[in-house]
Amino acid sequence: MTEDAYRAGFACFVGRPNAGKSTLTNAIIGQKIAITSNKPQTTRHVIRAVLHQENSQLVLVDTPGLHRPRTLLGERLNDLVRETWSEVDVIGVCFPADEPVGAGDRFISAEMAELKATVIAVVTKVDLVDPATLAKRLLAVSKLHDFADIVPVSAISGHQVETLVDVLTRHLPESPQLYPDDVLTEEPEQVLIGELIREAALEGVREELPHSIAVLVEEMLVEGKTTKIYANLFVERDSQKSIVIGTQGARLKDVGVRARAEIEALLDRKIYLDLHVRVAKEWQRDPKLLRRLGF
Repeated sequence: MTEDAYRAGFACFVGRPNAGKSTLTNAIIGQKIAITSNKPQTTRHVIRAVLHQENSQLVLVDTPGLHRPRTLLGERLNDLVRETWSEVDVIGVCFPADEPVGAGDRFISAEMAELKATVIAVVTKVDLVDPATLAKRLLAVSKLHDFADIVPVSAISGHQVETLVDVLTRHLPESPQLYPDDVLTEEPEQVLIGELIREAALEGVREELPHSIAVLVEEMLVEGKTTKIYANLFVERDSQKSIVIGTQGARLKDVGVRARAEIEALLDRKIYLDLHVRVAKEWQRDPKLLRRLGF
């Protein structure tokens, strides 16, 4: 391996739900690509973000958190994670610094033993702990697996994010560029827009809803300087529908306002957003509906 050769390849962050994976992806790319929410299990699509540097190209693949599945959707998400792991060059296992190493972390670290990718540990959220706690976490993490590197970071304060990028890049293979210079993500616009609407809908909703909301962007029409977007939010029960709509439609209106601002920033143009809430009974267990909703 020559020091200054061009390197390009795929990396992904894994970890239990809420370990800070999406926030880290956003911090590295410098704009909002993966959706973030403090509700676990918000990421459902494998989102690839591309970081272009002078002599490297780092393609980040975002995976859902690995968890013990309770539904067909859960099983599909786990299959998706394992499939992604088998295709990347570097894997960063995320451990939140503000929580002790637990059974979930051990489970994921054990899964790493079989893989041919280079595996590094990323201790996230270091801005939330004191140095003594951090030292204790780093020691506990180092005992879980023979990691190629261990990097403590804070996506929120930006602490060591650059270092992490250097470490990830160092472990990539020598390779020609994989994507043209102007590509930031491979996701079709409609998927990203659906994710932004979903993020807005999750904001402030009670704990029981996170898994039950899916969004389908039905159509996008460009009219002059405005893009009209028609989207459906799917929930599983009538009671959930009334939670999402809120008193006299106030919540749904709020979701629309928040999502519209994010989508306008993404597309860099004015948008008109038309949102409807529909009930699709037990969609997480129905293979036909899962397919229609893109899983």
